[in-house]
Amino acid sequence: MDVDDPVTAPIPAQRPTPEVHERPSRARRASEGAVRSGGRSRSRRRAGSRRQGPAGHGHGHGHGPAPAVGTTVRRLLAALLVPCGLAVVVGLVLLAPSPSEYRAVLDGSHAAAAGTTTGAAAAVATQPLDGTIVRAGAEADCSDPTLAVTEAGTGCFPLQVRLDEGPASGRTIDTLLPGGPATPRFAAGDAVVVAWSGGDPADPSGYQVVDRQRGGSLLLLAGVFALAVVLLGRWQGLAALGALGITLLVLGLFVLPALLTGASPVPVALVASGLIVAVVFPTIHGFSARTATAALGTVVSLGLIGVLALVFGGLTRLTGLDDASTELIGVLGAGIDARGLLLAGLVIGALGVLDDVTVTQTSTVWELHRADPSSGTRELYAAAMRVGRDHVASAVNTLVLAYAGAALPLLLLFTLSGRGVGDLLTAEDVAQEVLRTLVGSIGIVAAVPVTTLVAAVVARSGSADPERTALSRA
Repeated sequence: MDVDDPVTAPIPAQRPTPEVHERPSRARRASEGAVRSGGRSRSRRRAGSRRQGPAGHGHGHGHGPAPAVGTTVRRLLAALLVPCGLAVVVGLVLLAPSPSEYRAVLDGSHAAAAGTTTGAAAAVATQPLDGTIVRAGAEADCSDPTLAVTEAGTGCFPLQVRLDEGPASGRTIDTLLPGGPATPRFAAGDAVVVAWSGGDPADPSGYQVVDRQRGGSLLLLAGVFALAVVLLGRWQGLAALGALGITLLVLGLFVLPALLTGASPVPVALVASGLIVAVVFPTIHGFSARTATAALGTVVSLGLIGVLALVFGGLTRLTGLDDASTELIGVLGAGIDARGLLLAGLVIGALGVLDDVTVTQTSTVWELHRADPSSGTRELYAAAMRVGRDHVASAVNTLVLAYAGAALPLLLLFTLSGRGVGDLLTAEDVAQEVLRTLVGSIGIVAAVPVTTLVAAVVARSGSADPERTALSRA
């Protein structure tokens, strides 16, 4: 046999290079015993967990079963959240306006058809146009602006306005602005909004100056806000801006049309909140067990807030009537549920604070578990609750200050009236803010232990690094 034959020549046995270091390693393993073996197994599990991709495939290929406890918990999360998602879909189908109703809301014909003799519907149906003040005169008699200046607050302000858009664009019209303490003061060159009631574009009586143009300044502020969010949050900040856009779309395309076409306000608010949670949470935080935990805590707390709002809204016999709701009833008729609008606003307003609380508590548990993977469920829960108590205290104070700030003119008015604190807190307008504050605060307080407990169980359910443990692994 030819030893140089590449086919028949025997291949010399070669000892693999790693074997050179194997004997002392065995000696060390023998001396260290089972403790060392257990630590090595845990290290392999942690390394395998870190190698998982976003879809949760173990070791990059999905081979090897997920830990039994982790799988069970993920399936339980899915079993709890999927029915909530189905309920949101059913609510959208039942509460969303029909295509014809939706078109009527968009073009304003719904308000015109439902309007009463108060004339408010005609005001709603006016078309806003851009204009520029050419000349602003001193306050004069409303019947004849050429008369002498009248006593402040008793006359009208004559204005010459150039229309910058509309069928009479470029035309200058003369109009009167009724005087009063709340009447804005205009000067030549001011950019204003002119309401046109329709009809003959050349008729000056069909135009009325209603406000200043603020679009440019607000767009600049929005740009600064978006830039700050992206600079700090980078890709997650960009995702947060996208989530904000989704929230505005839900409010504008579902909540408002549904309410204007007569849907019950509280179910609309709950369905919209569930839709926001289902879409916004994954958009910002990704599809993971951590996101599912925060979503579950938010949904449970929102349900509690909705129940409390209905119960105590009935017990306090609040009507929900204020200046805005009264004007709305004047436009759309008496079929509007003013108290329902109050309670729906309570639910939607509480969602923003709940989002902050539940996501923060879930992230706290995950980071505590990452720092000490050996911590048990009880230790994780206790440590995260210490953070949660501080968060609850600040969040409740945030709600109180937010509602007090919104109602500050009303509080000043009641203070000047000389009424006692008891009368002040139980008056209709103030009691609405008290209801919002207390019910929202109860929901926040309940969200902390619920979310923290669920997060602690999920974090300890079988993965030492559960940050990207996706529900899809179930």
